Amino acid sequence: MPITTSRTDTGVVTVTVDFPPVNALPSAAWFELAEVITSAGDDPTTHAVVLRAEGRGFNAGVDIKEMQATEGFDALIAANHGCAAAFSAVYDCAVPVIVAVNGFCVGGGIGLVGNADVIVATEGAVFGLPEVDRGALGAATHLARLVPQHMMRTLYYTAQNVTAEQLLHFGSVYRVVPAGELDAAATEVAETIAAKDTRVIRAAKSAINHIDPVDVKASYRLEQGYTFELNLSGVADEHRDEFVATGRALTNSKALKTGGRG
Repeated sequence: MPITTSRTDTGVVTVTVDFPPVNALPSAAWFELAEVITSAGDDPTTHAVVLRAEGRGFNAGVDIKEMQATEGFDALIAANHGCAAAFSAVYDCAVPVIVAVNGFCVGGGIGLVGNADVIVATEGAVFGLPEVDRGALGAATHLARLVPQHMMRTLYYTAQNVTAEQLLHFGSVYRVVPAGELDAAATEVAETIAAKDTRVIRAAKSAINHIDPVDVKASYRLEQGYTFELNLSGVADEHRDEFVATGRALTNSKALKTGGRG
C-alpha cells in the first residue's frame, strides 16, 4: 500500500508514504493522506503523529505527468484541492505532527513540512519550491514558515533549494541526523510528546494554531488563484509539457546507455 500506518502502545501513529520513484503524489493520494492524518488525530488514543516516507526522498510534490496525461482541468483542480486538504490535515491534526524528511522535500512537500509542528531531517536533505519553473505558484505561505521573508522571496523567485543544515540555523528544523538515525530521531520527539497528558497537548495544539499570525489555509488558496490564472492563460501547460518531455528524454537516454535494461 502506498500510504500505510502503524501505531505504538504509547499512542504514536506513524504514517508512511511510498510512491516510487520520488514520491510525487497523484491527486487521489493527497486526499488519502489528508484522510489518514485527520483520522489519526481524531482518535483519542493518538498522542502524536509521525509523517515519513520510503525511497529516495520525502516528497516531490504533485504528479505532473498525471496532469499532462489528462484532458481538461480535472486533474489540475483535483491536485490543487488534494494538496490543500493534505496541508490542512497536517495543520489541523488534533495532535502534534512530526515530519521526518529524507533526501529531498520539494513542491507540495513544503506544504506538508511548513504546516507540521516539528521537523527532523537527514544530513544534506534539500527543501525547495520549483514552482516558477513549472509555470505554477503555491506554498510560499509554507516556505515563509521555514525561512525569513527575504530568503523566502529569493528562494521562490530563483527556484533554489535550501539545505536541512541551513534550516537548522534558522531554527525551523529541530534536528539534522545521519540517514540511518532519522526514524529514531523522529520517534524520540514523538515519544517525548506522547508521554505528556494528551488532553493538555491537544489544547496546546489548538491554542497555538489560534494565535498563528498567518491564516495558512486562506493564504495558500489565494496563491492557488494565481496558479489557476496561469493555467487558463496556457502558460503553465507550456512549462509542464517541457518538464514531461525532459523527463522522457532523460529516460530514453538512460535506456540507450544501458541497452534498454533500465
